[in-house]
Amino acid sequence: MDHTNHVRLTTSELTPAVLEGATIYGADDHKIGKVDHIHGAGAGGSAVIDVGGFLGIGAKPVAVPISDLEFMRDEDGEVHAVTSWTKDELKQTPEHRD
Repeated sequence: MDHTNHVRLTTSELTPAVLEGATIYGADDHKIGKVDHIHGAGAGGSAVIDVGGFLGIGAKPVAVPISDLEFMRDEDGEVHAVTSWTKDELKQTPEHRD
């Protein structure tokens, strides 16, 4: 997916209402997972991403700093993010527990 023409979100848009459910794309531009929920506020918070699994079953929740994610809207207004992390790297991180 070419993200160059997508509109980056402003700091004020980094809220749970906007970010939850956003698809995350990794360094190789493959889908990593979706944002399940947000901890904290703005760029200083963290996004809990469900990684792996199939159709939501067996996914592992991992926490990633929002600053490691570049959130944007595509041509249809859908929010998504890109990161330098790969799916394999995130699978190796500790599972997030609320």
